Amino acid sequence: MKKSLVALAALAVAGVASAQSSVTLFGIVDASVSGYSTKSNLFVANPFVLPAFGLPGSLKRSQTALANSGYNSSRIGFRGTEDLGGGLAASFWLESGISNDDGQRGIYNFNRRSTVSLSGGFGEIRLGRDYTPTFWNDTVFDPFGTNGVGTNVISTFAGNLATAHNTASTNPVAAFRDGDNYVRTSNSIGYFLPPNLGGFYGQVQYALHENVKSDWIQGSPSKRGRYVGGRFGYANGPLDVAIAYGEDTKDPATPALVGLTSDKIKTLNLGASYDFGPVKLFGELSQIKDKTESSTAVTLAGLPYYVNTGTTDKYNGALIGVTVPVGAGLIRASYSKVKYNAPDPVTFSFFNTNRDASASKFAIGYVHNLSKRTALYATVARISLKDAQNNGVIAATTTGGSPTFGTSFNGGVYVPKTATGYDFGIRHSF
Repeated sequence: MKKSLVALAALAVAGVASAQSSVTLFGIVDASVSGYSTKSNLFVANPFVLPAFGLPGSLKRSQTALANSGYNSSRIGFRGTEDLGGGLAASFWLESGISNDDGQRGIYNFNRRSTVSLSGGFGEIRLGRDYTPTFWNDTVFDPFGTNGVGTNVISTFAGNLATAHNTASTNPVAAFRDGDNYVRTSNSIGYFLPPNLGGFYGQVQYALHENVKSDWIQGSPSKRGRYVGGRFGYANGPLDVAIAYGEDTKDPATPALVGLTSDKIKTLNLGASYDFGPVKLFGELSQIKDKTESSTAVTLAGLPYYVNTGTTDKYNGALIGVTVPVGAGLIRASYSKVKYNAPDPVTFSFFNTNRDASASKFAIGYVHNLSKRTALYATVARISLKDAQNNGVIAATTTGGSPTFGTSFNGGVYVPKTATGYDFGIRHSF
């Protein structure tokens, strides 16, 4: 009986293997000892109002942790390809993030990527959950690959902005869908150009919002959850340059005649790198527009009318970076900045004439490769913020967060000013 079961199992495995050209189990386990500290200064908007006596001029918060994903994101996944003949192939990719530092997160979903695709001479059509085109520039042209404390502030800010617009946090399913559209988007249809175009490459992506349309509800359906974007570039020899655009819809989950009616995050970025041999240079320019429209009810000649008004917040970002090979190691460094240019206020405030804000980061690190699959790494980063009291999303770019921001003390508020972080870790891939 046991021999029969073994034989059946062997036949089943052989059947799977014959149907697939290749099936691969892969992953990365990355762990680090990491430290984060944030310094916040007391800010008083009205100089004629004194804060409570005895309040310190600054507060500091720090944390030391055994973290993961300081160099590469910890993950485990399965991918496979079947050769259909005639240059046609079918593929799948299922990848899950893991938290190897505490073992609490493993393969209970495929939140990193879950796609099935068909490829050939025409390119590739990919369906499922995948990276957004606009995120690619942030990570490809960042010497730190948007991992660990060295992650550029453009990437950190964009992720925080998407999270800040997630008003469905009480619904885990909706929150997962609505809050992930900076790095990845679900329910997407993507097309990738074939790789034989003389160095030119590109992709377009559309993610369905999947909201229900109701004929009796005005403004239905909400477009919340929809993403549309594309990325096109050229890579040949030492040069790689790409431009990307994406539009992430964050409309209210429930349509309304009065109040917030439309909310979109529009991202445009241009990135480039050039490998001189002794050094490799990286650069990126980015602009993010947070566009909202609201409807206000007015009465004219006894009849109700709805007047639409809108605002657009603009955030400009820039990055410059370098990597320098040194024997079996690699030195990495970058400087990045995001600046918020506040629109003119509707009403003048005597005590708040400066409404702009900015965050900048300098990061430096070293990676030592013990083998092709195992590496030791160290990274140190420093963030400086200016006028962070004017923009909560800018304030949240501090390494390790800013728990004191927004806490009032009798006329004063503690606002993050600087932050420091470090990672010392090991990465092993399989």
